[in-house]
Amino acid sequence: MSDAAERRLLDPEAHLLVVEDDGEMRNLVARLLREASFRVSTARDGREMWEVLDSPAGQPDLILLDVMLPGASGLDLLRRLRERSRVPVLMLTARGEEMDRVLGLELGADDYVAKPFAPRELVARVRALLRRAAPADAQPDPRSRRLAFAGWVLDTARRELTSPEGVAVDLSGAEYDLLIAFLEHPQRVLSREQLLEVAKRRVGTDPFDRTVDVQVSRLRRKIEPEDDSPSLIKTVRGAGYVLVADVTRA
Repeated sequence: MSDAAERRLLDPEAHLLVVEDDGEMRNLVARLLREASFRVSTARDGREMWEVLDSPAGQPDLILLDVMLPGASGLDLLRRLRERSRVPVLMLTARGEEMDRVLGLELGADDYVAKPFAPRELVARVRALLRRAAPADAQPDPRSRRLAFAGWVLDTARRELTSPEGVAVDLSGAEYDLLIAFLEHPQRVLSREQLLEVAKRRVGTDPFDRTVDVQVSRLRRKIEPEDDSPSLIKTVRGAGYVLVADVTRA
């Protein structure tokens, strides 16, 4: 990415929405992000979140969403949000609440941060998600090409996946990164640790963390939609996963 594109992506016009009911935590997160030159809106619960999203200038570039909220939980809000938007979502979870993280990823969250968190890690994760969500013209890829496998085509310039029937299939940022990892290493077993690294998941996460399995399961449902669909990603017990399809480049 060019310096100019980087500045456009991370300039003060990048709008973030922090949904957190704890006032002290909400103010802390908002302050950290504003100090990193982001424009920040805040909400205490789901009602305020929808008010921001429905306001004329309220559409954020990324949402930081706490799991534990009064009324509708963060997971409930994420489920409803995914029915209308693909805006990147970074979940804020209590440390050690693995099931919240797994369920959040199942519902379409792009990443998560466990509280308490290091300020630099939070800002780094926000920036990483914004980069992944940037349009293709702001994020040129020197390896841009079409990758074909089992009738599917992934256009890496447009970040578009097309089914054998010619239907476009939505991928979250995490699913796209994971698919790229498999397509770049076809017929090769990738361990959970390798997938965490290549697909840009948590640094330092236990390679046996279930979030890897959740992401693979979500990706499988996209590219193996029917019960009789050919198995493209196979589990190698005790080792990881392997894409069994041949991959061609165009």
